[in-house]
Amino acid sequence: METIELKKVGEIAPPLFNDAGLPAGFVHSIETGAAVDGPGMRFALFVSGCQFRCLYCHNPDTWKLHNGKFYTVDEIIAEIRKYASFLRVAGGLTISGGEPMMQAHFTGEIFRRAKHELGLHTAIDTQGFLSGNLPDEWFEPIDLVLLDIKEFNNERHMRLTGKPNEPSLLFAQRLAAMKKPIWLRYVLVPGFSDFEEDVEGLAEFVAGLGNVERVEVLPFHKLGESKWQELGLAYELTDVRPPSPELVHRVREQFRRHGLETY
Repeated sequence: METIELKKVGEIAPPLFNDAGLPAGFVHSIETGAAVDGPGMRFALFVSGCQFRCLYCHNPDTWKLHNGKFYTVDEIIAEIRKYASFLRVAGGLTISGGEPMMQAHFTGEIFRRAKHELGLHTAIDTQGFLSGNLPDEWFEPIDLVLLDIKEFNNERHMRLTGKPNEPSLLFAQRLAAMKKPIWLRYVLVPGFSDFEEDVEGLAEFVAGLGNVERVEVLPFHKLGESKWQELGLAYELTDVRPPSPELVHRVREQFRRHGLETY
């Protein structure tokens, strides 16, 4: 297996415990019948904490770690166990956020137990920024990575998220070396991530990885704008309209021309 050099950026949260000393973490929300967070019907766990400040984020209330509700790993596994027999045939578990790797001690243990105790298909929805802080073994119980690459041009990525894109791109290469399947997610924002040359560069990059099973082009929407207002945050995309059907078609076709299954 090819070895990808790990570059540590940012910091994952230290291990957290409840008063009884049990491993725990902060959860933003739980959805027991998620249909858009991986294959089939999923138990979707949305954890708190994220380093990115994406201008289009529809859950800015997940940015701060302590904004969530405190749960032990045992409590989460007990909740998942209620649906496990159904999930084993219908879908599985997806951990999203926020950013799941920010609470890697918490989410890693949930993944391990969901896979080895409950026998579930597991998926993580991540931008991969903190992946260099974690060993390959952490990803062993994860079957699928829903990888969010926000923009291929680093300067535009910084404008859109406040962070560089190199960690995400290195993580994609590392997943290819581990032969871990990827579903790529690309949010299409007019004037921010619709540049033809950037989409072309990203399409060529991911087509060369060999482990990208599908590409999901997600049209920008402003459903989270009210949350920004409630939190007293300035929403910069008020005047940005969703992409036209023609623009969505163009971007999807760019990925398809590189042999990628695209939606």
